[in-house]
Amino acid sequence: MNQESRTLYDVIGGETKLREMVDRFYDLMELEPEFAGIRAMHPPSTDGSRDKLFWFLSGWMGGPDLFIERFGHPRLRARHLPFAVGSSERDQWLRCMAWAMQDVGIAEDLRLRLMESFYQTADWMRNKAD
Repeated sequence: MNQESRTLYDVIGGETKLREMVDRFYDLMELEPEFAGIRAMHPPSTDGSRDKLFWFLSGWMGGPDLFIERFGHPRLRARHLPFAVGSSERDQWLRCMAWAMQDVGIAEDLRLRLMESFYQTADWMRNKAD
């Protein structure tokens, strides 16, 4: 398989590395006070949220479409409308994900590439004035 035909899912390390990244993201969200705003938007147990983000990112990165198989089209903005998402929540999410990717050893060039895409999506999710 040449480099051009490899998906982000393959490049990141497939299921194992993606699950590690998502779990670290939620671990940091639960541990670090700076992420209290986004933690408060989640249920007491983050198990379901961990699975949903893993399933979504799997398909988004070109791996198995686990989220779509279970729930259909992600409709990200619609699914997040019940939550007040402003710049603070966007920035907490992005900081938490950047930290998680660094902690699990995602290469810097790939982290930067992913953060550009994550920023565009996270910014689009904002639904409240700051």
